[in-house]
Amino acid sequence: MHTSWLQSAASVPDWLTRQMDVRGGEVALETESVRWTYRELGERAGQAAGVLAGFGVAPGDRVALVAQRPEVVVLAVHAAVQRGAILVPVNWRLSAREIAWQLEDAGISLLICDDAQRALASAVAEQGPGTWPVWDVSQPWPDASAVFRDRIELDAVQAILYTSGTTGHPKGAMITYGNFLASALASALQLGVLPGDRWLVPMPLFHVGGLSVLMRSLIYGTTAVAHERFSAEAVNRAIDEGGITLVSVVPTMLSRMLAGRGTPYPERLRCVLLGGSYAPKPLLERCQALGVPVAQSYGLTEATSQVCTLLPQDGLRKLGSSGKPLLPTEIRVVCEGRPAAPGEPGEIIVRGPTVTPGYWRRPDATANAIRDGWLYTGDIGYLDEEGYLYVLDRRTDLIVSGGENIYPAEVENAIAAHPGVLEAAVVGETDPEWGQVPVAFVVPVRPGAVDEANLRAHLEGRLARYKVPKRFVWMEQLPRNASGKLLRRSLREWLVSSTSR
Repeated sequence: MHTSWLQSAASVPDWLTRQMDVRGGEVALETESVRWTYRELGERAGQAAGVLAGFGVAPGDRVALVAQRPEVVVLAVHAAVQRGAILVPVNWRLSAREIAWQLEDAGISLLICDDAQRALASAVAEQGPGTWPVWDVSQPWPDASAVFRDRIELDAVQAILYTSGTTGHPKGAMITYGNFLASALASALQLGVLPGDRWLVPMPLFHVGGLSVLMRSLIYGTTAVAHERFSAEAVNRAIDEGGITLVSVVPTMLSRMLAGRGTPYPERLRCVLLGGSYAPKPLLERCQALGVPVAQSYGLTEATSQVCTLLPQDGLRKLGSSGKPLLPTEIRVVCEGRPAAPGEPGEIIVRGPTVTPGYWRRPDATANAIRDGWLYTGDIGYLDEEGYLYVLDRRTDLIVSGGENIYPAEVENAIAAHPGVLEAAVVGETDPEWGQVPVAFVVPVRPGAVDEANLRAHLEGRLARYKVPKRFVWMEQLPRNASGKLLRRSLREWLVSSTSR
């Protein structure tokens, strides 16, 4: 396991019961519906853990969660911890069949839902083996005695998070308590912690970015603020009027937050943590112009969210970089089995206590991804002379045209620099002469704001000719998953289907 740096503390006091004792009257969670102190959250979690026991859930059993209300997600997270169960958060935007596959793979014993996803949970249960009881937390709870735990084993698995599955079936990354603790400490060393911190997550909490914020806030004893869905107006209002000090968003969210905004945010907002996908340079330049304290980051599920983060004060000097690794994480860039030279693209590999011990029941996938203690991410990037990481693309997204490598993010940045473009995505299309050619999917700021001739003229001189897209497809919006990551696979599938008609 990856807790050798904490060998003297193989187990620690339970975080929630400790905060109930130390900060019982302070606010732990705030949503659009509830405002719970640590004592209130702890009492509810203990009661919910008793209900889990009543359903026959034993320590180590897997419990799935299909819920949209953030307070229900938080309650389920802590109830599972108090019972010693392993939580399997589910992306409720998937189909019932896709979800059922994950839950069968995890071998769950109970499915938790809320009123917002009750119908989906029922459909999922019908797709399963017929033995999954469903607990709708929105209904009156069965009578049960509260259950609490005293200590946490750091090498125990806390959650199984299924990757987005861009190729084949998704894999369940096992995230341990030690992984979450290491992630929280690493983030604190990078961004600092203030007693009045209020960290806003305006996105679904079933992904690692949201869960990490919940666990960090718990470990720090600060306040987690969660919105059920993203609204640029609601996020801006929370920042302006709600005392938010940190917020986690993806580039498309930040772009919408800044649309039409001409005034800076309050000084108490000390960090806008930007992750989920590559940030276009025009967006980062706009942040600089408005004084937005944006910190671009690089992370992944298998490393419990953050791996590298660029401090806001380095934003202009290292525009486009994801920064340096958070202590004590290590990163390398390798090319053909050797360390890449500064500026040379290669695969990003990661080592440290935030890295998953492996994939659930997938020793083959674990052995392929984790070698000699290093996690091979499949992401392409380079380190500059000072050791700052620049993420280019997923290795699977690389376009090879006539023997030349084309990194979609580079082309997307050039397209997005046009004032008439809101965002763009570039994928490779099979070509009989060149092997692949780039195709751009473009979302204009408004209909008619830009046309192909205008965009080609804009790209002339900015890109080598082989990098200029062979054609442009105009869209109202780009396909993304719940965590904001661009679904290039959907664009590739569209290209295949459009050419076969």
